Amino acid sequence: MTALFPFDNSYARLPDRFFKRIAPTPVEAPRLVRLNRALAEDLGLDAVRLESPEGVSVLAGQHVAEGSEPLAAAYAGHQFGQFVPQLGDGRAILLGEVVGRDGRRDIQLKGSGPTPFSRRGDGRAALGPVLREYLVSEAMHALGIPTTRTLAAVTTGEQVIRETVLPGAVLTRVASSHIRVGSFQFFAARGDVEGLRALADHAIARHDPAAAEADNPYLAFLEGVIRRQAELVARWLTVGFIHGVMNTDNMSIAGETIDYGPCAFLDTYDPATAFSSIDRHGRYAYGNQPRIALWNLTRLAEALLPLLSEDETRAVAEAEAALSGFAGLFETAYHGGLNRKLGLATTRDGDAALAGDLLKTMAENGADFTLTFRRLGEAAPEAGSDPEPAAIEAVRSLFIDPTAFDRWAERWRRRLTEEPDVGTARRQSMRTANPAFIPRNHRVEAMIEAAVERQDFAPFDTLLTVLTRPYDDQPDFAQYAEAPEGGGRGYRTFCGT
Repeated sequence: MTALFPFDNSYARLPDRFFKRIAPTPVEAPRLVRLNRALAEDLGLDAVRLESPEGVSVLAGQHVAEGSEPLAAAYAGHQFGQFVPQLGDGRAILLGEVVGRDGRRDIQLKGSGPTPFSRRGDGRAALGPVLREYLVSEAMHALGIPTTRTLAAVTTGEQVIRETVLPGAVLTRVASSHIRVGSFQFFAARGDVEGLRALADHAIARHDPAAAEADNPYLAFLEGVIRRQAELVARWLTVGFIHGVMNTDNMSIAGETIDYGPCAFLDTYDPATAFSSIDRHGRYAYGNQPRIALWNLTRLAEALLPLLSEDETRAVAEAEAALSGFAGLFETAYHGGLNRKLGLATTRDGDAALAGDLLKTMAENGADFTLTFRRLGEAAPEAGSDPEPAAIEAVRSLFIDPTAFDRWAERWRRRLTEEPDVGTARRQSMRTANPAFIPRNHRVEAMIEAAVERQDFAPFDTLLTVLTRPYDDQPDFAQYAEAPEGGGRGYRTFCGT
């Protein structure tokens, strides 16, 4: 019989100081909540075997699969601006790597027991945060945003103690890799240039093979990470996503969204929104995310300085030049995304101001971010077809002062007349840029409550079904597109560790 996972573990072949080898801690009574069968197929895995007792046992950490070399990775990180020289996987264990249709992918268990990096923690995960990560990561994937994904969620039959007693669970995460900005900081803080170089060479081979052919491969690698992060954060903003804990140890050099802790989505648009209970000063607020991304990338550049050049002055100059490109990359991606949301296929002077003025008007008038853009698509004029008055009113009704929207909309319609004739395609094009369904925070909380309090996973299944088709009209699930009462103000998320 073939192996359950056809592992080929390149990270485990790095020097031992990169990680600690440790197996998951067995649990009492593992039970499969959900297997992501589509992802299993993409990875070339046998979904039927994964759902069998054999598969569930591995997904829960009960047994180590053939070919697995379980390990907890070492890394450091800036947490809310404060540097911690050693963090590491405190409740996650990398089982190994598989090669599927989309290349090499890590298979990692979260909540699989204590590791040498647990810092007195129990290494376990509660069911609520596991379901949140499953749901939100798969929603992000469906939205077209680079992300880690979830292969499975398993309950453990055990309890974990946080503020209260909660059911335990294990999540199986799939990622292009788990290499973080903090991974490089770990070696830089120790003056371990040999380790830094080995990590960089591994990351280049895995994520930036073309960089190996550049005159300065490490500079090319840095530039690649900067580009990926600039584009990623721009995509976050266009769907109203707030990561919540953008520490350097939570920034993947692969350009994927990783570590869904106190994450959430905007309801009412306000760039100062910060939902995380531990982000007391709004460091990682929605509108701060581009600035924080650049701050984190600057920490990566500092870590890479010994590799950029033996001449420190030259290394700093090259790093600064690379970092100076972030703003342009971000603005191009962000404003391109906003243009698509506004139905603009071309770019003209004044477009950024047009989009910015809409956002300002939304903030001043308590308008819902997702609903405004979705309904705007229905209110867009097309050749030979004016929008229905009801469609226009549906947008206006989102604003405390509808005439503020009217003044902006007049400018928008004039700008659309400058676009090439797209016939009747504009509204459809805007639908593909403006989701109808996002993981509404109140819906996520209701789903978690049902699962944790009543062991009722039907809300999870329904919400997952809806969110995997975010751009489609789904009349049977129209209520899942609705904003919460009060616009979501006062909502708080927790990291779940």
